[in-house]
Amino acid sequence: MDESKIRNDQTELLMNAVLSLETLDDAYRFFEDVCTIAEIKSMAQRMLVASMLRDGVKYQEIARLTGASTATISRVNRAKEYGADGYNRVMERLEAKGQLLHPEV
Repeated sequence: MDESKIRNDQTELLMNAVLSLETLDDAYRFFEDVCTIAEIKSMAQRMLVASMLRDGVKYQEIARLTGASTATISRVNRAKEYGADGYNRVMERLEAKGQLLHPEV
């Protein structure tokens, strides 16, 4: 990976903790302890926005369906296009497992 803007000992601990999660239940328990409900919902919304952008859904439709602001949609799109490639890698892996679905919004 190229030079990360967030890599340090603290974030290394966090990323290793995430990688240690073995089940969906583990993930729910960990994130509920580590994040606020609002933070989890925000991250979940961004994943949904990224998935919809990948499918070519227009900004206005994404905003209507998800409640995300156009600023958030634009930020996610910018990260997808010019960021560290995290969204794209995760979505490719989820799609390969048949887990990249648009839940009811």
